[in-house]
Amino acid sequence: MIRRGLVILFIGIGTAAFARPSTQSMTCQQAQNLLASKGAVVMTTGPHTYDRFVAREGYCMTAEWADAASAPTQDVRSCRLGFTCKTGSPFGSD
Repeated sequence: MIRRGLVILFIGIGTAAFARPSTQSMTCQQAQNLLASKGAVVMTTGPHTYDRFVAREGYCMTAEWADAASAPTQDVRSCRLGFTCKTGSPFGSD
């Protein structure tokens, strides 16, 4: 009985460790505050989507550039949430 309880406890802890904050369960201000406090956050943006948002370009890798980003929140259809890091040319292909 004790083993079963421990297994359930560890499964719960493991699941919580991989949970991402959801933009749709926060207000726009809450999502912006989370990003400002962490600098870079992976957030769920829909049932099957997520993205890594960064507060500024410095959180992107050397070969990446920062692209303005937004996501749906509880109170706003398109909340401005810093940037996402992209690869390739920011000007598209010539």
